[in-house]
Amino acid sequence: KMMRPLTVKMFLMFIVKLNYIPIHCYICVSTIAWNLLASYYKELPFGQDGLMTADEPWSGHYEVQSPIWITAHTTQFTQPGWHYLKNVGHLKKGGSYVALTDGKGNLTIIVETMSHDHSVCIRPPLPPFKVFQQNVTFQLQGSFKQIETLKVWYTKFDFFKNSSKFFSQHSDIKVVNGAFSMPVGVDEIWTMTTISTGKRGTVPQPPPSRSFPKDYEDDFNVKIPPFSEAPNFADQTGVFEYFINYNEPGDHVFTLRQVVTERPITWASDADQTISVIGDYKWQDVNITCDVLIETANTGGVFIAGRVNKGGELIRHAEGLYYWIFADGKYKVTNDLRKFYLLHPHTLFTVELIYIPLHYF
Repeated sequence: KMMRPLTVKMFLMFIVKLNYIPIHCYICVSTIAWNLLASYYKELPFGQDGLMTADEPWSGHYEVQSPIWITAHTTQFTQPGWHYLKNVGHLKKGGSYVALTDGKGNLTIIVETMSHDHSVCIRPPLPPFKVFQQNVTFQLQGSFKQIETLKVWYTKFDFFKNSSKFFSQHSDIKVVNGAFSMPVGVDEIWTMTTISTGKRGTVPQPPPSRSFPKDYEDDFNVKIPPFSEAPNFADQTGVFEYFINYNEPGDHVFTLRQVVTERPITWASDADQTISVIGDYKWQDVNITCDVLIETANTGGVFIAGRVNKGGELIRHAEGLYYWIFADGKYKVTNDLRKFYLLHPHTLFTVELIYIPLHYF
């Protein structure tokens, strides 16, 4: 199952575990977190929906968010080759549990008690359910009955006092004749395991967050770029890459070029026009200067735009202030990318089209 983590990150543990617990006669044993690292403008669809966020390359700021620690409840205590046990399911007063083993005597049990309102996803709809504080008892059978202690890791979400605790280690649990009991509250995650290598990592204090620079320019003068894409641009439709024009003797040898020449098969309602965004979503009054080249003699065109209000799968319907220049010498000013809301059609008196199209927030 593919998932997009939500603002309320507890959904991550909910879906990771319920993917395996039999529901509607099917079992999933894989969860893809899309995306691992959110490195695009947070105002775009699904902003900050990665396991962590690093969306300010100009400042170096990053955020290690709760999904990192939620994922650790499973990934730090299992390895490829481990498998789920079949006797998994739901707790009597709400919540669920799963258990995994490496087949060599190690065991990991994961419990979650997420409340309904903190588990809602955009799709599919979540049926109503209730979760209450409770005591739970586990009875280990077979070779697992020989286990004497289990390491314990704990997460508690506090949505009222903003004092959540993520992935903290608790005292070991003693297992007597294969049984152990424990109190479990609401909006909690517990991992009980024979694996003793768990560790809550530390990260350096990130640089402070800063807004996108108000004065910004780029001449793309990079002879050997480390990446094909220029920094800070976020392509929404089409692909913009560094391009060195060796036939240009002037100031436009180094450029940014839109390289997709045929519309691909897309899964969303992409725009018919290629567009890449850059800048600050909060900008209102801006001056934009851009040298462009239309590479076809009589067809095609370019635009620059400000106050663009949508991106991603909604980009086709993006509104803003769009200035269009066409190869036949005409221009338009519109309020949307579809050119449906026309402000000013006209014919240019003088047109000097120089180089590659750039499109802005």
